[in-house]
Amino acid sequence: MTTAVRARNMLTLAEVCDELSVSRSTFYDWRAKRRAPRCIKLPNGDLRIRRSDLDHWLDDREDAA
Repeated sequence: MTTAVRARNMLTLAEVCDELSVSRSTFYDWRAKRRAPRCIKLPNGDLRIRRSDLDHWLDDREDAA
């Protein structure tokens, strides 16, 4: 898998928060409570979320509703 393809499959925290219509602090609160989608912490401290992990997480929320 090329770097460009991999980058398209990874979302920034800002992109995820925008898509979910939640604030950054809400996302961090969910993460602290282990209710957020799986995250990858980069060496510089930034978070990335795989598109597939976010989609799976959203599917799980739909079934629970």
